[in-house]
Amino acid sequence: MARGAASRSVSADSRPGQRLPCASIAKPSTRSGSGSAADAPPRYRGRFAPSPTGLLHLGSLVAALGSFLDARSRGGEWLVRIEDLDPLRTVSGVADAILSALDACGLHWDGSVHYQSQRTAAYAAALDRLIEQGLAYPCACSRKEIAAHGLAGIEGPVYPGTCRAGLPPGRTARAWRVGTDNDEVAFVDRVQGHRAQRIATAVGDFVVRRADGVHAYQLAVVVDDAWQGITDIVRGADLIASTPRQIHLQHLLGAPSPRYAHLPLVLDATGRKLSKSDAAHPLDPRDPLPALLRAWRFLGQPPLETAPANPAEFLEMATRVWAIERAAHQDRRRIAARQAE
Repeated sequence: MARGAASRSVSADSRPGQRLPCASIAKPSTRSGSGSAADAPPRYRGRFAPSPTGLLHLGSLVAALGSFLDARSRGGEWLVRIEDLDPLRTVSGVADAILSALDACGLHWDGSVHYQSQRTAAYAAALDRLIEQGLAYPCACSRKEIAAHGLAGIEGPVYPGTCRAGLPPGRTARAWRVGTDNDEVAFVDRVQGHRAQRIATAVGDFVVRRADGVHAYQLAVVVDDAWQGITDIVRGADLIASTPRQIHLQHLLGAPSPRYAHLPLVLDATGRKLSKSDAAHPLDPRDPLPALLRAWRFLGQPPLETAPANPAEFLEMATRVWAIERAAHQDRRRIAARQAE
């Protein structure tokens, strides 16, 4: 699975031009009136891509607000994509509730909302290209087997490469993995600074289609970001460890790498991510302004000149003075108890 010794990097101000000679991800040939995807994306196109597993709360609002303001302050577009690929985690009605909450906050998106559950054919086509080029392979290993033989990695045991040279005799494929090499994948995050990872030792060859037949998040997000022409990704810092895998897949699929900015996470008093905590109170769509102001303060932004009367007024003022670099100085352990400030 080796691809040569050239290192790969993404900076905050430039996008890599060197890609592997793979087929590009197909895009619609023209831009529709809905602004869903384009051959020639604007200078800035961002997105917010929630999973419909729970209602919008302060933690997810921080990511939504940060990505929205970053796009609008740079004259860009802001898309919304619902990442409902995993049927076991998707909660009925939550996607509509998230969209209603965004609308109540004045976070109005451009174009149509896209749903990953309707894009499985695109993920299958991308996987087929990886397989045809010998970049992905079937794997028969169970989690128990990987845990028994893999070294400790950043998200559990590192896959030991058992099936890389072919399935062991008598074994049946369960999942599909993408091969990695010993190259260091580096990028400059607009909030977190320089980051680097050797995927082979941090994670190992990683899954792109699970044993239950669902395409993995890493593949789906890369395919969708390329298809929608996303230039800038502003999201929570819990996904920063996934970014090198996504850059790796972008190169394999001949897709451009967006600029990245990973915002600090809202944590509860015990240091747990708010979305996994009992302290994650849903946003009140009847009165969203207090939550917007809390998210604004959490992101390290300055006091506004006057007190806004409503979300629209807040967003107008916030867009004028937004500076994402201020978020880098925030304490990541700002706790959920301050929601009541």
